[in-house]
Amino acid sequence: MSEDRKQVSADFRSAVNMTARQLEKWLGTDESREVGYKTDGEGESVGHHSGRRIIEILGKKQGNRTEADLRHMAKVVGYVRRHLAQRPKGDVSETPWRYSLMNWGHDPTRVARPRRSARARA
Repeated sequence: MSEDRKQVSADFRSAVNMTARQLEKWLGTDESREVGYKTDGEGESVGHHSGRRIIEILGKKQGNRTEADLRHMAKVVGYVRRHLAQRPKGDVSETPWRYSLMNWGHDPTRVARPRRSARARA
């Protein structure tokens, strides 16, 4: 695997802190469908569509990810980083800012848990 692919994969794992199951459940909510930019005539926001794509990517083995998957993963990383830098003041638990990030697979209210190494899981 090239260094670029490794870096994109590592950055994606850092940015997406929701499981496929959590994201799928979230995307089924009214709050999820109400936030985000919608292109003219589209019923689904860009972020909501991205969330469905993220679920597909999370379901693939790393070696089976396509170049299109890697491009989307990089797009997700960029979105999450930009929006985290724009965090509003105060409680964000029920804000469009949080809901939009969640459509992209990142819940900013989740406490990060340290990842266990493969050796520790064995």
